[in-house]
Amino acid sequence: MSIILVGIAGFIGANIRYIFSKRLNNSTSDAFPYGTLSVNLIGAFLLGLLVGGHASEIYMLILGTGLLGSITTFSTLNKELFTLQKHPKAWLLYFLATYIGGFVLAFIGYFI
Repeated sequence: MSIILVGIAGFIGANIRYIFSKRLNNSTSDAFPYGTLSVNLIGAFLLGLLVGGHASEIYMLILGTGLLGSITTFSTLNKELFTLQKHPKAWLLYFLATYIGGFVLAFIGYFI
């Protein structure tokens, strides 16, 4: 049963990420990826909340692995970093905002 619940949560999370990307990411390949940045930072914060709140194993599985695992995206982040190489300032901003922002927000979520 757990695998079905993780799959359903993953389906929901992937659709949330799709909506964020469609609304916030510009369609040009050189545009700053605000949608991906947003979902990754929100996901880091929410995962921090789950871990800091000592969520039970089933909640970690469904919400942490299923929902937040599909909302956040490491592969798209790296594709966008590759694309942004032509714009060093935007590349650096995206890189730092994602990694430092993600750690800071996960830390804040953990200690709330």
